[in-house]
Amino acid sequence: MSVPLSILDLAPVSAGSTPQQALRNTVELAQRAEQWGYHRYWLAEHHFVAVASSSSITLIGLVAAATSRIRVGSAAVQVGHHTSASIVEAFGTIDALHPGRLDLGLGRSGHRRAQFGSEPSHPKVGRPVVDTVTGRTRIVDGVVVPPPFEPGRIVDRTKFLASVHALQQEGAQPPEFSDQVDEVLALLDGTYTTPGGVALHAVPGEGAQVQVWLFGSSGGASAQVAGSLGLPFAANYHVSPGTSLEAVDAYRAAFRPSRYLSEPYVVVSADVVVAPDDATARHRASTYGHWVHSIRSGAGAVEYIDPDTATPLTAEQRRLVDDRLATQFVGSPATVVERLSALRRVTGADELLVTSVTHDHEQRLESHRLLADAWGLSSAKAA
Repeated sequence: MSVPLSILDLAPVSAGSTPQQALRNTVELAQRAEQWGYHRYWLAEHHFVAVASSSSITLIGLVAAATSRIRVGSAAVQVGHHTSASIVEAFGTIDALHPGRLDLGLGRSGHRRAQFGSEPSHPKVGRPVVDTVTGRTRIVDGVVVPPPFEPGRIVDRTKFLASVHALQQEGAQPPEFSDQVDEVLALLDGTYTTPGGVALHAVPGEGAQVQVWLFGSSGGASAQVAGSLGLPFAANYHVSPGTSLEAVDAYRAAFRPSRYLSEPYVVVSADVVVAPDDATARHRASTYGHWVHSIRSGAGAVEYIDPDTATPLTAEQRRLVDDRLATQFVGSPATVVERLSALRRVTGADELLVTSVTHDHEQRLESHRLLADAWGLSSAKAA
């Protein structure tokens, strides 16, 4: 195919398994991904839920040590939970031993308060993709674009609030997202000074050969900051399919050439499950809605349950997750390639990022292997 394919790994914990096994699974998948020709292997940061990538930077170091060529990075470090110095020093430490292979992705989940209704959830940026009169899902050249999910629909915010409190020092307030991005870039460049005018140098970290990325789900701050600084941008279609097109539009509209990029570079993510045939894939993916429902109900991501023993979602439960079910790419290699090709075409993506979650680890490996073969990664690597 015409663009590279990369992997986003959430290190999911399956029901009946353990976080320790999930981490071993992550290392194995990364090694296989390198063999199969994937371009990057990114780890997500989530806390107090049944995914094992909570200490994503530590896991990045372990994956980098277990592989030799594939780029490894974060998707993304939630900067509201970390100081700029701690981020740069950590990545600088890994880069010192695995130079030139790291992608430092930054996200603003630690800053956002849209969940509490204190800011508009989706700025009016980019082309309209939802009929604002009917609120119905639209199909844009083969890509499903549902109405934006409103954070106010999250059933119980108690655990989210408790998590935010646990991840920050008492009384600590993160700087503005754009300011923290500037701090990270300055620390990497060796130009950082404190507000009092004192120059500080990250050791290790300064001069590290890392590529900085910003991640976003809408046309808001992340997309606009990435564009204005001339950084590459990743749009989270797999998390927020209703607003990813506007995120891409906003990034491109804000883009200014920089020493990092002469023109915009966009990665778009998608959740996929690939199996030898459509029916098998649908069965393996049948508990994805249960997993998303656990997140949107406020419990957070629970252990990924076995489709062979799960009971179906109720109609009310399905209504909370319909947008994510409609935008998961499930099927045979040909089916998923066709849908991914449409996503690339509609977004103009320079690269696609796929995440695949199944209860059975061998089935997850098969999903990525079948997709790599169908996308032509093995032949491209050989060439």
